[in-house]
Amino acid sequence: MSNSDILITEDMVDAIALGGCLLGGGGGGSMAEGIKLAKAALKHGQVLLKDINTIDPESVVLTSSAVGAPSSSEAFVTDQDHQRTVELCQAVGVSGINAFITNECGGGSIFNGWVPAAILGLPLLDAPCNGRAHPTGLMGSMGLHRIKDYVSVQSAVGGNPKTGKHLEAVFKGTLDSASSLVRQCAVYAGGLVAVARNPVKASFVKDHGAPGAIKLALKLGEAMMKLKSSGPEAIASASMDILGGNVITASRVRDKKLVSEGGFDHGKIVLEDGHEITFWNEYMTLECNGKRISTFPDLIMTLDGESGVPATSAEVRKDQMVIVVSASAKNLILGEGMRCKELFEPIEKVIGKEIISYLTL
Repeated sequence: MSNSDILITEDMVDAIALGGCLLGGGGGGSMAEGIKLAKAALKHGQVLLKDINTIDPESVVLTSSAVGAPSSSEAFVTDQDHQRTVELCQAVGVSGINAFITNECGGGSIFNGWVPAAILGLPLLDAPCNGRAHPTGLMGSMGLHRIKDYVSVQSAVGGNPKTGKHLEAVFKGTLDSASSLVRQCAVYAGGLVAVARNPVKASFVKDHGAPGAIKLALKLGEAMMKLKSSGPEAIASASMDILGGNVITASRVRDKKLVSEGGFDHGKIVLEDGHEITFWNEYMTLECNGKRISTFPDLIMTLDGESGVPATSAEVRKDQMVIVVSASAKNLILGEGMRCKELFEPIEKVIGKEIISYLTL
């Protein structure tokens, strides 16, 4: 094991979840579910967080993900489902897997890949597809959609067997069509599926992923936990000091509109002081009295105004006191999908606001 590799212990899990949730930027799943998944993985075996520079560039790396609408009350995915996604990929010819990566950083999603890595005794690379959370599968595919004739392999497993929602599926095709079919699986499974997808070489991940993003999440989480007794404002400030961002406001939620459709959540959060946040799973825009402050993939995040714990778009509720923070995309560790402007067009259609004209990457 290299000096830059980390053997994950259970006492690191809460910090990784906390920092991951902050980097989720409103999405990235539930911290509670993520922690549960991480602890299940550690019961199966060791989880070695491996530096991308310490693995053979020719190694085959498989992405582990979860797809769905975070607010769904029927969402149901087990650690066995995550393991099954790998088996389905292997059944259609994916072989020689050497390591796993997660698709993104989020309170839940940062732990994707831990279960199969622990069971199979393979490392988890500190090189997510993206160092923040994002709404679409294509955004977390490291620019693979730009490779002509690339054939995507994606499997999906999830749903509660007791309610007749459980399903398993595997697809081969274009990235766009395979990703769309996986999203439909999430809808039929009750809102969420575990996913394995897109085997690539480690050299591709190094050049197009987000190396170092998990260690950044750990650093953020540790800094926030140290200030737990100092109050929510101190926690928010510490996180933004690390990311070179700003605490924008502290205000009460006056109104929240949320619609779940097509395997996504979208809507708007309005604060009493005039700030408005739109979201499509993740927070997309932050404005005050009509003036744009931040735009995805800039990090926009809400923290509970009493505890300082990050709160996702699915968790924020009316009348809740929240702290809003923001950091420029230039200060984040982002994957290639965040530099593909064509992938941002669907956001504009969903939230009804300009995104592309505000991009800075």
